[in-house]
Amino acid sequence: MSDKKKKKEKMESVDIEVPAFKKSEADKVVPVKLTGSSKFKFRCHKGVKCFTACCSNVNIALPPYDIMRIKKRLGISTAEFLEKYGNIQILDKTLLPVITLKMRDDEKKSCPFVTPDGCTIYEDRPNICRYYPVGMATLRKQDSGAGKDEFYFMVKEEHCKGFEEDKEWTIDEWRRDQEADLYDEMNRGWMEILIKKKSFGPHEFPENKNKMFFMVSTDLDAFRVFVLDSSFLNVYDIPAERVEKIRTDDAELLKLGYEWLKTALFAEDTLQLRDTEEVAARRAKV
Repeated sequence: MSDKKKKKEKMESVDIEVPAFKKSEADKVVPVKLTGSSKFKFRCHKGVKCFTACCSNVNIALPPYDIMRIKKRLGISTAEFLEKYGNIQILDKTLLPVITLKMRDDEKKSCPFVTPDGCTIYEDRPNICRYYPVGMATLRKQDSGAGKDEFYFMVKEEHCKGFEEDKEWTIDEWRRDQEADLYDEMNRGWMEILIKKKSFGPHEFPENKNKMFFMVSTDLDAFRVFVLDSSFLNVYDIPAERVEKIRTDDAELLKLGYEWLKTALFAEDTLQLRDTEEVAARRAKV
């Protein structure tokens, strides 16, 4: 086999997951693969001419942990949050329903939380805002057994003056400063579900599975009621101490939600079934 043919096959064996940052053709995703130790200069503050310019005309998908943090910050219910700040969007290539942030109906299509002084929910802002101008991507072999490689890249929008500042960071330093690690950890299970669904091709789930996914993704209050008040705990063997924890701990509840979705959507053994007649009867119907 020629080197040229080998190279072609290698390129065809990867799948790169890259979020959309570009707003115009002048915006540039720098085609350089970065690591945690890669250095760059950047600083965003009220003194730069472009301050908050990146907070408009952008499509921001909200993973579950992002929704949980913003909703708590605002002190409102899930229903109130979705009505005022959320749009339902069917995600390309997965055909799964997700929530995107509803922008203001103004000329700039501004973020609802931005003011001339900056972000009003800064401590609980979405993860995509924390990472900017850094992006994270996953390079994954099409052969599921080949593993994956997460790496970083830089996004340079034509208006951004933050790159002209003298503050130098490594990618790892930037992520720590922006508290991105926690968000990555809490949303990782959700991202794994999206990537696995995408690997199946453009085939839509049945409506009941879409509802399962949407509930865990957007409404932890409803999922908690489902876990505690339905037959869920009769079907799945959840340790008593964990049951007590999910009564009040949304982060633990979210982790349980990811495990349940992997079981319910893909038949993975992420949750253990109880050895009962009820479970045996359910299995017999499948």
